Amino acid sequence: MEEGALPSWYVIQCKGNESFRAAEHLTNQGYEVFHPVLNVKRRRQGKPATVTEPLFPYYLFIRLDQVVSDWRPIRSTRGVLRLLIFGNTPVSVPDALIETLRAQPHRQEGSHTYFCTGEKVMITEGPFKDLEAIFERTKGEERAIVLLNVLQRPQHLNLPLEQLRKQ
Repeated sequence: MEEGALPSWYVIQCKGNESFRAAEHLTNQGYEVFHPVLNVKRRRQGKPATVTEPLFPYYLFIRLDQVVSDWRPIRSTRGVLRLLIFGNTPVSVPDALIETLRAQPHRQEGSHTYFCTGEKVMITEGPFKDLEAIFERTKGEERAIVLLNVLQRPQHLNLPLEQLRKQ
């Protein structure tokens, strides 16, 4: 990128479980950072709780005016592992992709637990507690349809998402 060019987004790879720390420290240094997160329902000490997790656990995005050869201030930031590069070129991300990510529902407040169709889940509460089921689909924001074998026949159950966990 030549001097005076428009700012671009680049990818920062973070150390394990340190993307929040990296985002905070880069922001404190004056960098524009985008760190997409999810609010996910998890069980903490046996109780449902909403926790914030990164959408991309080891990555965040940083907007820079120009690519310079001295990345020392970014590389030495707590939580940052490196700037993602292919060959000798930093990976730039199109503005349109960042805007698309910013517009997604995962940026909104609320609970989002993501299961894939066909994924095995464990039922954590209720009369079917500790039984394995197959996730079929969500029903609204807080409920799910799962397939459970009962008496050698598959049955569809409508359960709260908070009663399911990944296997």
